Amino acid sequence: MMALANRSSPILIGVAALLFLLAALAQDRAATGAALREPLRTPLGLSALAFLAWCGLSFAWTPFPATGWRSASEFLPTLAAAYVLARLAPGRLPGFAAPLAAGALVLAALAIIVGLGAGLPLQRALGQRVADFVFNRPALTILLAAGPVALVLWRRGQRLIALIVLAFSAAGILRSVSGAAALGLLAGILMFGLARLLPARWSLAFAGLGLGLAVALAPIEGDFLARVMPEAAHERLVQSSSRARVAIARSFGAAVAADPWRGAGYGVSARFAEVPAALAIEPEMRTILAVGHPHNSFLQVWVELGIVGAVLASAVLMLTLRALAGIPAGPRATALALVAAAAAVAFVEHGAWQAWWTAGLGVAISWLREGFLPQRVYSERNNS
Repeated sequence: MMALANRSSPILIGVAALLFLLAALAQDRAATGAALREPLRTPLGLSALAFLAWCGLSFAWTPFPATGWRSASEFLPTLAAAYVLARLAPGRLPGFAAPLAAGALVLAALAIIVGLGAGLPLQRALGQRVADFVFNRPALTILLAAGPVALVLWRRGQRLIALIVLAFSAAGILRSVSGAAALGLLAGILMFGLARLLPARWSLAFAGLGLGLAVALAPIEGDFLARVMPEAAHERLVQSSSRARVAIARSFGAAVAADPWRGAGYGVSARFAEVPAALAIEPEMRTILAVGHPHNSFLQVWVELGIVGAVLASAVLMLTLRALAGIPAGPRATALALVAAAAAVAFVEHGAWQAWWTAGLGVAISWLREGFLPQRVYSERNNS
C-alpha cells in the first residue's frame, strides 16, 4: 500500500490494531488489559511515559499550541495503534502471514524498481505526483520491515524466502532516490555484522555509543559538518541537498543554543522561525528555519523539548537496548540492525512525529517481537 499511496500506513496500522484489539478482547478481556498495561510499569515504559508527559507539559509554554496539537493529532493515534499492534499481534499471527508479508515486500520493491525505470506510469494513471521521490517513503518502510519479516521466515525454516525478501528489499532501496534509505541499509548491515561477530555486551555497547552520540551531537551537527565536510563531498551529494541540510542543521542548532533548557514546545518546528528563540539568532540563519523541521529527529527533540526532552529520549533509547540483552543472538542482531537503520534515517531525514514513520516502526517491531518467540513455537506451527 505504501508503494501505491505513500501516506497510507497510519490508516492501515490503525485498522490492523483495532482488529487485533477486538479479537483479543473477545478472547480474554483480562489478559488483553494485562498485556497492554504490563510494559508501561517497567523502567522503559515509565521513561517513555515521562517523555510523552514532557511533550504534553511543553504546551504550557509553546507560542503556537494549535500547531503542536495538529502534530499530536497525527502522531499520538498512530503511536497508540503501533503499541497495540506490537503487543497483541506477536503470537497470534496465522501461518500464512509471514509468506504474505514477504510477497508484499517483494511486490513493493518491484513497484519501485519498475516504476522508476518506466517513468512512473502508475502514478501518472492514478493522477499522483510524478517525481522520483514519491517512492522515498515506501523505500524507508521496506527498510524497517524487511529484516524483521526475514527473521520470522528464517526461524520458521523458510530460509530461501527470507533471502529473497532481503535481496529484493535491498534492490528496491538502492534503486530509489532516497539517500536516507541507502544510508539506513548500510548502517543496518554493518550493525548486524557486528552483532553477529561481537559478544552481546560489546555490540550493545557499540549501539549505545552510537545512539548517545546521535543525541549529544545533534545540536552541533551543522557547525561540525560545515567545518569538516569538503566541497568535493557536497558535489557528490548534490542530489541529497547536502549544503541545504548543513545550513538547516546550523540554524536549528543555533536556536537550541538560544533556548537549551525547555525547548520551544512540542510540534512547533513548522513555525519555528517565529518562536522567541529563533528571533534571537542572525536573520540569514532565521530564514532557513521556515523549512518546517530540522531533518534530524534528535535535533528536533532538542529544539522542541530542550535538554529535559533529550535526556528522557536518551533514557528510552538506552533502556530499549538493555531490554535486548537477554534475546538470543540471531534475533538480537536483527533488532540491533533495525535500531541502527532507524537511527541513521532519523539523523538525516524526516520530522520526528510523522505518522507514516511511526507506523512503519510499529509494523517492524511487531514482526520483530514475532521473531523473538521461542523456537518451539515455530516447530509446533510447522507440525500443525
